[in-house]
Amino acid sequence: MTGILLIMLALQSATLVADWKAGFLLITVLGVCYIYFGNNPVGHQRKFRIRSFLNWFPMGLLYAFLYMGRYNLTVSKTALGSLMTKESFGLIFAAGTITYAFSFLINGPLVDKIGGKKGMLIGGAGAALANILMGIMTFMLLHGQLSINTTVAFAILYSLNMYFQSYGAVSIVKVNAHWFHVKERGIFGGIFGTLISLGIYFAFTWGQAIVNATSVEPSKEVGLFGGFLRTLLGSETSDMNQTWFVFFIPAVLLLIMFVIELFLLKDTPEEAGFDSFDTEDASSGEMDQEFTSWQIIKKILTNPIILTIAGIEFCSGVLRNGIMHWYWIFVAEAGPTIQQGSVFFKSHWGELLSLAGIYGGFFAGIMSDRIFGSRRGPSATLNYAGLVLCMVVTAIVLWKFPIALGVMMITSSFLVIGVHGLLSGTATMDFGGRRGAATAVGVVDGFVYLGTGVQSLSLGYITSWNWTYWPIFLIPFSLIGTFLAIRIWKAFPDSKRKGAA
Repeated sequence: MTGILLIMLALQSATLVADWKAGFLLITVLGVCYIYFGNNPVGHQRKFRIRSFLNWFPMGLLYAFLYMGRYNLTVSKTALGSLMTKESFGLIFAAGTITYAFSFLINGPLVDKIGGKKGMLIGGAGAALANILMGIMTFMLLHGQLSINTTVAFAILYSLNMYFQSYGAVSIVKVNAHWFHVKERGIFGGIFGTLISLGIYFAFTWGQAIVNATSVEPSKEVGLFGGFLRTLLGSETSDMNQTWFVFFIPAVLLLIMFVIELFLLKDTPEEAGFDSFDTEDASSGEMDQEFTSWQIIKKILTNPIILTIAGIEFCSGVLRNGIMHWYWIFVAEAGPTIQQGSVFFKSHWGELLSLAGIYGGFFAGIMSDRIFGSRRGPSATLNYAGLVLCMVVTAIVLWKFPIALGVMMITSSFLVIGVHGLLSGTATMDFGGRRGAATAVGVVDGFVYLGTGVQSLSLGYITSWNWTYWPIFLIPFSLIGTFLAIRIWKAFPDSKRKGAA
């Protein structure tokens, strides 16, 4: 499976993008693998480490392709232009993210019951189907065959997509809660951030490359692979842009990973032929007890630490997507001066976001494990304090210093993806435990996407009125997130409080 990703990224580097950026990302992914195999604080056998890698890495690819099939909506919006207005995009994205948020109320407890493998397979297959339907919808729109309201049609299909997408995070955390000890989960937070970042890379860089390759008149050189794609899909002889492939291609990749994971993914080490071990999280000492779904839900919803983490992650949802999506649109609308000063950031947005997320995730995770003794609160607090500073500077430089604006956007992404990976990907395992990991991440990620929905609805209208208020809208959320992170500074899983080694 390592070879599959390396071949794909090498092909992207050599032919589709034809410069240093994908190669640098490839080296970074290899570095992630090196960090994983070099971090073994509890002394697992090498055989176990290899099988664990074969468990989380392909699952991580499936998760990354889910992201590609989620944020391709942003890429399609820029390609469709006036056929999808900012207000429509905001409403569609908000409908999907609010659906995603409330889906966790069902899918978190469900995955705790049926297991993470089934959850990943359901999510992958369902998201593939939804992307195929959105591709068909885009085909009909561009051919003038869509007689119903475009915004409503896309909102329904994108909401269906996001329902199935919600299986991804709860399932990957559920599986890995059984495979990672508390002492190594900070590093897993970095891995989780890497998976998110790869998905963003696939969505923005590969997605934009697909749009370029399937355009009637590509805006730039598409490279050898792009030329092959144009020939394969008949783009060279088409009389219109074939934007629908930005939905079809992620669907195909999801289905490929579905087949692979059907045979390779295992819920627990025992299913892969290894002995069970105590991960020393909140479920320690309770694994031989039976809990109903309602008992697990009650434990999660009455845990003040998890509820505080959910509040922090609500702010993360506002900030992460308030930066990632709207900077892309701001540059397109801000005029020639901003556009000229933002060429590097706009041209390399997918790669820069990916690298920021990867390094941000490992920065937060390593700081948590190595400096703060596997406590997540201090690392989250420092990252959020940095976000406050970044948002204030962004408001100051917005219209005058495009290079400084780009630097603030990437730095903010570094910080907020680091927090998101650490809290949604790691703290939920710690405090939800193996029993309730999916329910815990369901609650927390539900708040992430409630925040995402709030920013989508709000910024869709605010930016149509006056872009100046874009960063000003984000500042209060960075302050609230900092305050809440301070409140969990000393938090540990119950087993750690009891003195477990």
